[in-house]
Amino acid sequence: MLLLKSFILGFSVSAPVGPIGLLCIQRVLLKGKSAGFLTGLGAATANIIYAGIAAFGFSAISFFLVEKQLYLKIIGSLFLLYLGIKTFLKTSSNKAADLDGSSLFRMYASTLLLMITNPVTILNFAGMFAGLGFEQNSSPVQTSILLISGVFLGAISWWTILSFAVSILRTKITPYMNYVNKIAGLLIVILALLNFIHST
Repeated sequence: MLLLKSFILGFSVSAPVGPIGLLCIQRVLLKGKSAGFLTGLGAATANIIYAGIAAFGFSAISFFLVEKQLYLKIIGSLFLLYLGIKTFLKTSSNKAADLDGSSLFRMYASTLLLMITNPVTILNFAGMFAGLGFEQNSSPVQTSILLISGVFLGAISWWTILSFAVSILRTKITPYMNYVNKIAGLLIVILALLNFIHST
């Protein structure tokens, strides 16, 4: 039951389509489902790091990250702005680009970097864990491992479903990728600016 609850939590936290979801969709359409999956994996890795900090109660690390959240949010907003502009200016080709190892790693690392600049996620996970009473029925270590595992499995399930679903529609959407890039890029830029305004 604990694993199932944390799985649902990880899935539901990942499901809302924000800037990461837009990036995932755009990358799937441009470079295939592997690019989308690696984008989602980067987001899921950030979630598992922050869920781990919340579950194991690393208060000193949590305090430091939350204390520096303004700087991290500004960095994240600037990076998101860069990704949005890059997406907006990208021109598509009729053939999807091949991805080598370094490109796949960049897909993963860029999303991880973007997600890790929002340390308030620690507090979100801590609140959700406490609110659902996950501390019951087992030792703290076992509870924490189950929580982290469930959150990760839930998150990665969402990104896998999204990547495959968008991939199915890829052949129909690919001819319009220039428009998709413009719209996705513009939305990401708007989200970056809103995030920046909200953090200052």
